[in-house]
Amino acid sequence: MAIQWFPGHMNKAKKAIAERVKSVDMVIEMLDARLPASSENPLLAQLSKGKPKLKILNKQDLADPERTRIWLDYYNNKEDTRAIALDSSEKGATAKITQACRNMMPNRSGIAKPLRVLICGIPNVGKSTLINGMIGKKSAKTGNEPGITKAEQRLFLADDFWLYDTPGMLWPKIIVEESGYNLAASGAVGRNALDEEEVALELLDYLRRHYLPLLQNRYQADKDPSSHWNDVEWLEWIAKKRGAVLSGGRIDYQKISENILTDFRDGKIGAITLETPNQWETWLKKARQKEAELKALREARKLERKGQRPSENEQSEFQPSENREQP
Repeated sequence: MAIQWFPGHMNKAKKAIAERVKSVDMVIEMLDARLPASSENPLLAQLSKGKPKLKILNKQDLADPERTRIWLDYYNNKEDTRAIALDSSEKGATAKITQACRNMMPNRSGIAKPLRVLICGIPNVGKSTLINGMIGKKSAKTGNEPGITKAEQRLFLADDFWLYDTPGMLWPKIIVEESGYNLAASGAVGRNALDEEEVALELLDYLRRHYLPLLQNRYQADKDPSSHWNDVEWLEWIAKKRGAVLSGGRIDYQKISENILTDFRDGKIGAITLETPNQWETWLKKARQKEAELKALREARKLERKGQRPSENEQSEFQPSENREQP
């Protein structure tokens, strides 16, 4: 199942960001430290091209510290980009962020040349919580559901530091399948756009392969080869442990799936990051290849409907790679 979620207010957010980015000096993008690349908006990269960017890996307290260090190195090696990690509720977050911005834009200071910064991120990434901590009062609405902030706000962190807050925004098409599941597991996707059982199974499959000891510890599984189960076996084990069983001994898959996703979102399974830069680049390469093949097939069908036949070379291009004869 492909995870997609782009309600109407996100289209408005896209237009607002496209207009605002013209008048700002730099962009802060908040990422989820548990899924940095999956929570990085490719649409924002297009809209803010040429602007210095500060990447904030938020919710670092829920993420794998070792993988967070790897991701910080990954972003800090990019041109015109800096990255820091924090928990949006931590003390000192404001100073950490404003200093990072001023270091990137040393020529913007004073009332005559205020530093104008656009802050954005995916839904439910913790942006509103961070902003409330920065300005010392509850100006931005917060909640544990995506889509709380619906309109742009201009906030004054200092006389010469203007912050433009924008609504959380995903992008019209998520081409990396693994990213869709990671976003859904984190709570960035509206519930009407996902199947909790499928998302929970994908999450369990990743955890059993990369964080087995945490999974065993959280759900009281014996720490021996007998608990190296597949995702479905893990789901059923947890259901029985948690009493998510219907009459006749049937598993309540909906209830236990929601339970597992809540455990992950609250950090109860442990400090987990669902992707590494190498994994992400592999997923992205695969997704782009699939998109190119689908596009080629659509073009071939279009030619056929017009009564044209593609040439031999075109036919080989239109044929999906997995069906091509290998040399």
